[in-house]
Amino acid sequence: MSPRYDEHDPESYERPRRRTRPRTKERPTYDDAVPAVVTTVDRGRLTCLLEDGTPVIAMKARPLGRKGVVVGDRVRIVGDVTGAPGSLARIVTVDERVTVLRRTADDTDPVERVLVSNADQLVIVAALADPEPRPRLIDRALVAAYDAGMDPLLCLTKSDLADPDTLVSIYRPLGVPYVVTQRGADVSAVRERLVGRTSVLVGHSGVGKSTLVNALVPDAMRSTGVVNAVTGRGRHTSTNALMLPLPGADGIVDGWIVDTPGIRSFGLAHVDPDHLIEAFGDLHELTRDCPRGCTHGFGEPECGLDEAVGDQRDRVESFRRLLAARDPREGD
Repeated sequence: MSPRYDEHDPESYERPRRRTRPRTKERPTYDDAVPAVVTTVDRGRLTCLLEDGTPVIAMKARPLGRKGVVVGDRVRIVGDVTGAPGSLARIVTVDERVTVLRRTADDTDPVERVLVSNADQLVIVAALADPEPRPRLIDRALVAAYDAGMDPLLCLTKSDLADPDTLVSIYRPLGVPYVVTQRGADVSAVRERLVGRTSVLVGHSGVGKSTLVNALVPDAMRSTGVVNAVTGRGRHTSTNALMLPLPGADGIVDGWIVDTPGIRSFGLAHVDPDHLIEAFGDLHELTRDCPRGCTHGFGEPECGLDEAVGDQRDRVESFRRLLAARDPREGD
Protein backbone atom coordinates (compact mmCIF):
# COMPACT_ATOMS: atom_id res chain seq x y z
CA MET A 1 0.00 0.00 0.00
CA SER A 2 1.45 3.35 -1.04
CA PRO A 3 1.94 6.03 1.62
CA ARG A 4 -0.75 8.72 1.94
CA TYR A 5 1.76 11.55 1.43
CA ASP A 6 4.96 11.58 -0.57
CA GLU A 7 8.18 13.08 0.70
CA HIS A 8 7.47 16.40 -0.95
CA ASP A 9 4.08 16.92 0.70
CA PRO A 10 4.28 19.38 3.62
CA GLU A 11 1.91 17.26 5.70
CA SER A 12 4.44 14.41 5.64
CA TYR A 13 7.00 16.43 7.53
CA GLU A 14 7.65 15.30 11.05
CA ARG A 15 5.93 17.46 13.65
CA PRO A 16 8.31 19.08 16.12
CA ARG A 17 8.61 17.15 19.34
CA ARG A 18 7.47 18.71 22.60
CA ARG A 19 10.33 20.11 24.63
CA THR A 20 11.37 17.67 27.32
CA ARG A 21 13.44 20.17 29.25
CA PRO A 22 11.53 21.08 32.44
CA ARG A 23 10.57 24.72 32.85
CA THR A 24 12.32 26.49 35.67
CA LYS A 25 10.30 27.57 38.69
CA GLU A 26 12.45 30.63 39.09
CA ARG A 27 10.85 33.81 37.85
CA PRO A 28 12.54 37.13 37.05
CA THR A 29 12.68 39.53 39.99
CA TYR A 30 12.75 42.62 37.80
CA ASP A 31 15.02 44.40 40.24
CA ASP A 32 15.98 46.77 37.45
CA ALA A 33 12.36 47.68 36.60
CA VAL A 34 11.63 51.40 36.48
CA PRO A 35 8.54 52.87 38.20
CA ALA A 36 6.09 54.82 36.04
CA VAL A 37 2.44 55.84 35.82
CA VAL A 38 0.16 55.03 32.89
CA THR A 39 -1.12 58.25 31.28
CA THR A 40 -3.05 56.87 28.29
CA VAL A 41 -3.97 53.59 26.59
CA ASP A 42 -4.38 53.30 22.84
CA ARG A 43 -4.93 49.97 21.07
CA GLY A 44 -2.61 47.92 23.24
CA ARG A 45 0.09 50.57 23.48
CA LEU A 46 0.39 52.37 26.79
CA THR A 47 2.12 55.68 27.41
CA CYS A 48 3.93 55.59 30.75
CA LEU A 49 5.45 58.62 32.43
CA LEU A 50 8.69 58.05 34.32
CA GLU A 51 9.45 59.90 37.55
CA ASP A 52 11.70 62.31 35.64
CA GLY A 53 8.87 63.17 33.24
CA THR A 54 10.05 61.04 30.30
CA PRO A 55 7.15 59.48 28.34
CA VAL A 56 7.77 55.87 27.36
CA ILE A 57 5.64 53.68 25.08
CA ALA A 58 5.14 50.21 26.51
CA MET A 59 3.07 47.11 26.11
CA LYS A 60 1.84 44.66 28.71
CA ALA A 61 4.12 41.70 29.35
CA ARG A 62 2.69 38.24 28.74
CA PRO A 63 3.03 37.05 32.39
CA LEU A 64 0.39 39.65 33.37
CA GLY A 65 -2.14 37.53 31.48
CA ARG A 66 -5.57 39.08 31.12
CA LYS A 67 -4.99 41.60 33.88
CA GLY A 68 -6.07 44.96 32.56
CA VAL A 69 -3.86 48.04 32.77
CA VAL A 70 -5.66 51.38 32.87
CA VAL A 71 -4.87 55.07 33.09
CA GLY A 72 -3.61 55.94 36.55
CA ASP A 73 -2.02 52.56 37.23
CA ARG A 74 1.38 52.69 38.87
CA VAL A 75 3.54 50.17 37.06
CA ARG A 76 7.12 49.00 36.64
CA ILE A 77 8.65 48.67 33.21
CA VAL A 78 11.73 47.08 31.69
CA GLY A 79 13.42 47.24 28.31
CA ASP A 80 14.04 50.42 26.37
CA VAL A 81 12.97 53.22 28.72
CA THR A 82 14.75 56.03 26.87
CA GLY A 83 11.55 57.27 25.30
CA ALA A 84 13.28 57.47 21.91
CA PRO A 85 11.06 57.34 18.80
CA GLY A 86 10.29 53.74 17.89
CA SER A 87 11.35 52.37 21.28
CA LEU A 88 9.11 49.95 23.17
CA ALA A 89 9.26 48.84 26.81
CA ARG A 90 7.33 46.18 28.73
CA ILE A 91 5.09 46.57 31.77
CA VAL A 92 6.00 43.71 34.08
CA THR A 93 4.19 44.58 37.32
CA VAL A 94 1.16 46.65 38.35
CA ASP A 95 1.04 48.06 41.88
CA GLU A 96 -2.02 47.54 44.04
CA ARG A 97 -4.68 50.14 43.29
CA VAL A 98 -5.78 52.59 45.97
CA THR A 99 -9.07 53.52 44.28
CA VAL A 100 -10.86 52.19 41.23
CA LEU A 101 -13.50 54.09 39.24
CA ARG A 102 -15.71 51.52 37.60
CA ARG A 103 -18.82 51.26 35.51
CA THR A 104 -20.70 48.57 33.61
CA ALA A 105 -21.99 48.80 30.06
CA ASP A 106 -25.54 48.82 31.43
CA ASP A 107 -27.37 47.94 34.62
CA THR A 108 -27.74 44.27 33.72
CA ASP A 109 -24.15 43.70 32.69
CA PRO A 110 -22.18 41.90 35.44
CA VAL A 111 -18.82 42.73 33.81
CA GLU A 112 -17.14 45.72 35.43
CA ARG A 113 -15.03 48.09 33.37
CA VAL A 114 -12.31 49.96 35.18
CA LEU A 115 -12.06 53.50 33.85
CA VAL A 116 -9.29 55.02 35.97
CA SER A 117 -7.30 53.93 39.00
CA ASN A 118 -5.63 55.73 41.92
CA ALA A 119 -7.63 58.96 41.55
CA ASP A 120 -9.03 60.65 44.67
CA GLN A 121 -11.54 63.12 43.17
CA LEU A 122 -14.30 62.74 40.60
CA VAL A 123 -15.17 66.03 38.89
CA ILE A 124 -18.64 65.75 37.35
CA VAL A 125 -18.81 68.37 34.61
CA ALA A 126 -22.33 69.46 33.68
CA ALA A 127 -23.50 72.34 31.51
CA LEU A 128 -26.31 74.51 32.84
CA ALA A 129 -27.61 74.89 29.27
CA ASP A 130 -26.72 73.89 25.70
CA PRO A 131 -26.99 70.97 26.35
CA GLU A 132 -29.51 70.85 29.18
CA PRO A 133 -28.25 69.24 32.41
CA ARG A 134 -29.09 65.59 32.98
CA PRO A 135 -29.54 65.09 36.74
CA ARG A 136 -29.89 61.32 36.45
CA LEU A 137 -26.45 61.01 34.85
CA ILE A 138 -25.05 63.27 37.58
CA ASP A 139 -26.69 61.04 40.18
CA ARG A 140 -25.11 57.96 38.66
CA ALA A 141 -21.67 59.56 38.57
CA LEU A 142 -22.08 60.48 42.24
CA VAL A 143 -22.96 56.88 43.06
CA ALA A 144 -19.82 55.69 41.23
CA ALA A 145 -17.69 58.24 43.15
CA TYR A 146 -19.03 57.24 46.56
CA ASP A 147 -18.69 53.55 45.71
CA ALA A 148 -15.06 54.09 44.68
CA GLY A 149 -14.19 56.07 47.80
CA MET A 150 -13.52 59.21 45.76
CA ASP A 151 -14.51 62.76 46.70
CA PRO A 152 -17.07 64.20 44.27
CA LEU A 153 -16.98 67.73 42.88
CA LEU A 154 -19.75 69.19 40.74
CA CYS A 155 -18.39 71.55 38.08
CA LEU A 156 -21.14 73.59 36.44
CA THR A 157 -20.20 75.19 33.11
CA LYS A 158 -21.88 77.80 30.89
CA SER A 159 -23.28 79.82 33.80
CA ASP A 160 -23.61 82.72 31.36
CA LEU A 161 -26.57 80.84 29.84
CA ALA A 162 -28.51 79.77 32.97
CA ASP A 163 -28.71 80.24 36.74
CA PRO A 164 -26.94 77.44 38.67
CA ASP A 165 -29.14 77.70 41.80
CA THR A 166 -31.80 75.25 40.60
CA LEU A 167 -29.32 72.45 39.92
CA VAL A 168 -27.23 73.22 43.01
CA SER A 169 -30.29 72.96 45.27
CA ILE A 170 -30.81 69.35 44.22
CA TYR A 171 -27.44 68.28 45.64
CA ARG A 172 -27.14 70.66 48.57
CA PRO A 173 -28.65 68.16 51.11
CA LEU A 174 -25.89 65.67 50.27
CA GLY A 175 -23.20 68.26 50.85
CA VAL A 176 -21.75 67.85 47.35
CA PRO A 177 -19.22 70.65 46.78
CA TYR A 178 -19.55 72.59 43.56
CA VAL A 179 -17.80 75.22 41.47
CA VAL A 180 -19.29 77.39 38.73
CA THR A 181 -17.60 78.64 35.57
CA GLN A 182 -18.53 80.05 32.19
CA ARG A 183 -17.10 80.22 28.69
CA GLY A 184 -14.03 82.39 28.36
CA ALA A 185 -13.91 83.16 32.10
CA ASP A 186 -11.02 82.71 34.50
CA VAL A 187 -10.79 79.10 35.72
CA SER A 188 -8.77 79.79 38.88
CA ALA A 189 -11.73 78.74 41.07
CA VAL A 190 -11.74 75.34 39.41
CA ARG A 191 -7.97 75.06 39.57
CA GLU A 192 -7.96 75.63 43.34
CA ARG A 193 -10.11 72.51 43.73
CA LEU A 194 -7.66 70.42 41.70
CA VAL A 195 -4.34 71.40 43.31
CA GLY A 196 -2.66 68.52 45.09
CA ARG A 197 -5.13 65.94 43.84
CA THR A 198 -5.61 63.40 41.07
CA SER A 199 -8.94 64.35 39.53
CA VAL A 200 -11.00 62.51 36.92
CA LEU A 201 -13.25 64.68 34.75
CA VAL A 202 -16.44 63.00 33.52
CA GLY A 203 -19.49 64.34 31.74
CA HIS A 204 -21.55 63.81 28.64
CA SER A 205 -20.45 65.25 25.32
CA GLY A 206 -20.79 68.97 24.70
CA VAL A 207 -20.63 70.18 28.32
CA GLY A 208 -17.29 71.95 27.80
CA LYS A 209 -15.05 69.40 29.46
CA SER A 210 -12.27 69.53 26.87
CA THR A 211 -12.49 73.33 26.78
CA LEU A 212 -12.00 73.35 30.53
CA VAL A 213 -9.01 71.02 30.28
CA ASN A 214 -7.41 73.25 27.64
CA ALA A 215 -7.83 76.26 29.94
CA LEU A 216 -6.27 74.42 32.88
CA VAL A 217 -3.48 72.81 30.84
CA PRO A 218 -2.71 75.23 27.97
CA ASP A 219 -0.60 72.78 25.98
CA ALA A 220 -3.11 69.91 26.28
CA MET A 221 -4.71 70.74 22.91
CA ARG A 222 -7.77 68.57 23.50
CA SER A 223 -10.27 68.65 20.63
CA THR A 224 -13.48 70.55 21.28
CA GLY A 225 -16.84 70.19 19.57
CA VAL A 226 -20.29 71.70 19.31
CA VAL A 227 -23.77 70.65 20.42
CA ASN A 228 -26.13 69.30 17.77
CA ALA A 229 -28.96 71.82 17.34
CA VAL A 230 -31.50 69.04 16.61
CA THR A 231 -30.74 66.43 19.25
CA GLY A 232 -29.34 68.76 21.90
CA ARG A 233 -26.43 66.38 22.45
CA GLY A 234 -22.74 66.89 21.92
CA ARG A 235 -20.39 64.95 19.69
CA HIS A 236 -17.57 62.85 21.08
CA THR A 237 -14.32 64.79 20.74
CA SER A 238 -12.07 62.83 23.14
CA THR A 239 -11.69 59.18 22.21
CA ASN A 240 -9.54 57.91 25.06
CA ALA A 241 -8.73 58.84 28.65
CA LEU A 242 -5.63 61.00 29.06
CA MET A 243 -3.79 61.87 32.27
CA LEU A 244 -2.23 65.33 32.27
CA PRO A 245 -0.08 67.18 34.83
CA LEU A 246 -1.61 70.35 36.25
CA PRO A 247 1.12 72.94 35.68
CA GLY A 248 2.29 75.05 38.61
CA ALA A 249 4.89 77.72 39.22
CA ASP A 250 8.48 77.05 38.12
CA GLY A 251 7.46 73.90 36.27
CA ILE A 252 6.26 72.12 39.42
CA VAL A 253 3.33 69.72 38.97
CA ASP A 254 0.45 70.88 41.18
CA GLY A 255 -1.77 67.87 40.56
CA TRP A 256 -3.08 65.52 37.88
CA ILE A 257 -6.12 65.71 35.62
CA VAL A 258 -7.61 62.73 33.81
CA ASP A 259 -9.78 63.79 30.87
CA THR A 260 -12.20 61.06 29.78
CA PRO A 261 -14.34 60.63 26.64
CA GLY A 262 -17.89 61.96 26.86
CA ILE A 263 -20.28 59.43 28.39
CA ARG A 264 -23.92 58.76 27.61
CA SER A 265 -24.52 56.01 30.15
CA PHE A 266 -23.06 54.97 33.47
CA GLY A 267 -23.97 51.38 34.34
CA LEU A 268 -24.04 50.67 38.08
CA ALA A 269 -24.68 46.94 38.21
CA HIS A 270 -21.61 46.53 40.42
CA VAL A 271 -22.77 48.89 43.20
CA ASP A 272 -23.95 47.40 46.51
CA PRO A 273 -26.41 49.68 48.42
CA ASP A 274 -24.85 48.66 51.74
CA HIS A 275 -21.47 49.79 50.48
CA LEU A 276 -22.88 53.00 49.07
CA ILE A 277 -24.44 54.16 52.33
CA GLU A 278 -21.10 53.84 54.11
CA ALA A 279 -20.15 57.10 52.38
CA PHE A 280 -22.75 58.88 54.53
CA GLY A 281 -21.74 58.29 58.14
CA ASP A 282 -24.82 59.83 59.77
CA LEU A 283 -27.21 57.87 57.54
CA HIS A 284 -25.23 54.68 57.99
CA GLU A 285 -25.80 54.90 61.73
CA LEU A 286 -29.56 54.94 61.17
CA THR A 287 -29.44 51.63 59.27
CA ARG A 288 -27.84 49.61 62.08
CA ASP A 289 -31.18 48.01 62.97
CA CYS A 290 -32.52 47.62 59.44
CA PRO A 291 -33.98 44.17 58.69
CA ARG A 292 -31.80 41.80 56.74
CA GLY A 293 -31.91 42.46 53.02
CA CYS A 294 -33.07 46.05 53.37
CA THR A 295 -32.01 48.15 50.38
CA HIS A 296 -32.73 51.45 52.20
CA GLY A 297 -34.70 52.64 49.17
CA PHE A 298 -38.13 54.21 48.81
CA GLY A 299 -40.91 52.06 50.31
CA GLU A 300 -38.65 49.67 52.25
CA PRO A 301 -40.56 48.43 55.33
CA GLU A 302 -39.00 49.10 58.75
CA CYS A 303 -36.00 50.88 57.20
CA GLY A 304 -33.97 52.80 59.75
CA LEU A 305 -33.73 55.77 57.42
CA ASP A 306 -37.40 56.46 58.11
CA GLU A 307 -36.35 57.55 61.62
CA ALA A 308 -34.49 60.60 60.28
CA VAL A 309 -35.61 63.94 61.67
CA GLY A 310 -35.12 67.60 60.74
CA ASP A 311 -32.67 68.42 57.96
CA GLN A 312 -31.56 64.82 57.91
CA ARG A 313 -34.82 63.94 56.14
CA ASP A 314 -33.65 65.91 53.12
CA ARG A 315 -30.39 63.92 53.10
CA VAL A 316 -32.35 60.66 53.25
CA GLU A 317 -34.54 61.81 50.37
CA SER A 318 -31.47 62.71 48.30
CA PHE A 319 -29.70 59.46 49.16
CA ARG A 320 -32.73 57.42 48.14
CA ARG A 321 -32.82 59.34 44.88
CA LEU A 322 -29.25 58.21 44.24
CA LEU A 323 -30.31 54.63 44.92
CA ALA A 324 -33.21 55.01 42.51
CA ALA A 325 -30.75 56.22 39.84
CA ARG A 326 -29.42 52.64 39.75
CA ASP A 327 -32.76 51.45 38.34
CA PRO A 328 -32.47 51.09 34.55
CA ARG A 329 -36.22 51.64 34.23
CA GLU A 330 -35.84 55.24 35.30
CA GLY A 331 -35.36 57.59 32.34
CA ASP A 332 -32.86 60.40 32.00
